Amino acid sequence: MLGPVKLFRDAAEEEKAETARLSSFVGAIAIGELIKSTLGPKGMDKILQSTNMTDTVQVTNDGATILKSVGVDNPAAKVLVEISKVQDDEVGDGTTSVVVLACELLKEAEQLVSQKLHPQTIIAGWRKAVDEARGVLESSTVDHGNDPVKFREDLMNIARTTLSSKLLTQHKDHFANLAVEAVLRLKGSGNLSAIQIIKKSGSSMLESCLDEGFLLDKKIGVNQPKRIENAKILIANTAMDADKIKIFGSRVRVDSAAKIAELELAEKNKMKQKVEKILNHSINVFINRQLIYNYPEQLFADAGVMAIEHADFEGVERLALVTGGEIASTFDHPEQVKLGHCDVIEEVMIGEDKMIKFSGVALGEACTIVLRGATQQILDEAERSLHDALCVLTQTVKETRTVFGGGCSEMLMANAVSQLAASTPGKEAVAIESFAKALRQIPTIIADNAGFDSAELVAQLRAAHTAGKHTTGLDMRDGTIGDVQQLGITESFKVKRQVLMSAAEAAEMILRVDNIIKSAPRQRQHDPGH
Repeated sequence: MLGPVKLFRDAAEEEKAETARLSSFVGAIAIGELIKSTLGPKGMDKILQSTNMTDTVQVTNDGATILKSVGVDNPAAKVLVEISKVQDDEVGDGTTSVVVLACELLKEAEQLVSQKLHPQTIIAGWRKAVDEARGVLESSTVDHGNDPVKFREDLMNIARTTLSSKLLTQHKDHFANLAVEAVLRLKGSGNLSAIQIIKKSGSSMLESCLDEGFLLDKKIGVNQPKRIENAKILIANTAMDADKIKIFGSRVRVDSAAKIAELELAEKNKMKQKVEKILNHSINVFINRQLIYNYPEQLFADAGVMAIEHADFEGVERLALVTGGEIASTFDHPEQVKLGHCDVIEEVMIGEDKMIKFSGVALGEACTIVLRGATQQILDEAERSLHDALCVLTQTVKETRTVFGGGCSEMLMANAVSQLAASTPGKEAVAIESFAKALRQIPTIIADNAGFDSAELVAQLRAAHTAGKHTTGLDMRDGTIGDVQQLGITESFKVKRQVLMSAAEAAEMILRVDNIIKSAPRQRQHDPGH
């Protein structure tokens, strides 16, 4: 009699059919449970503490940030972490919703598989359900793209809805206004790098403001003009220390102190020539990515040129974009260098810090949002929240259709999917109904997180939708159901569609797995010589 055939190496592991599927479900559902409590306007926050030397603490309820920071070992859980990242990169918001929906789908799938329904049958049903849900979602959209007044109102509502589930919720009108103003300045270009966010701790969050132009967190050099009008700016990335002899290990022997002075003078002259080359560009502002040492700074001051050193790299890149210049490294051909322009450069005080403000820049859409707040953690979370709002708004400017939030769209899709299940013969109907159940979980969780009776509210919501009131959703201020159109709970169609598609695809991918093979860890070679 033959023994069992060995296929894998010693330490390799294999999990088959049921065990593999169970392990996938358990991992994915655990991730969903972790993040579920952050969903909705009354969601809770998580504290993330790193164990490394820096010992940083983050307080956040942004799904993608939480999942990015959690070390996950389960392969199915990794898939969910990945979809939240993609959602963040693609549309910027809905990172929690997409993971929660995928997790609810897998919970349903787990029950169906235990009832001996084959995964491929479930997937076939889900695909029909997704098509139906997407069709209904598209037909429920509202488009005010051609009416600037109504469209601005839509944008304000979307910003308020996005911010209502974040830390900024108590000042959401103020921040929604900031975000909408900033995005409308972009004139549809969607170039978020033209919006700069500067965080300054101190004062209250209501002190946050939007400023046209560009702020650079640097100081102007000594003895140089503090204000320049009609600025011609040369942006550079070049070393401005005296060009010392850069051959490593070389020694220069001199026979008198006078020779040392000659060497120093030669170095100084070299530097002077470089500064003259730079001044040949007929500029009055020089901004360098690297340090500018005392001697060149003095030369710039004599020429009446404002010199700003060590502007951080992102600052330089953004400055080049905003002022319409290019970053130069060599200065032999002034006619080939594109200079940046702006109307006024001056020092301004923000909080207790001096900053350099560029007004009237070439790229008119550029602006800076200055965030204020009590602690660094609050500022970081405010920035994440605002970033989500800005992303969603820029997506909405491109794709102007909007849908209703507050669980309204999910309920609409769930009811349509349930009707499809009722008219579908065969086992697939069970899978289609499970998709509708998963969709209904989103309003249920939103209500649970606010401490309201979710079973009662969702039953009322379902009844209202069945009766044809398709703009009914959850009103989380009063814990009732209400007309979301009047409440102004609006969401971007693109975000909702992305949540639906990504969650269904990720859940389907995890459900298809019937084998998990972990390869053997590589053995360290033991070297007897050490």
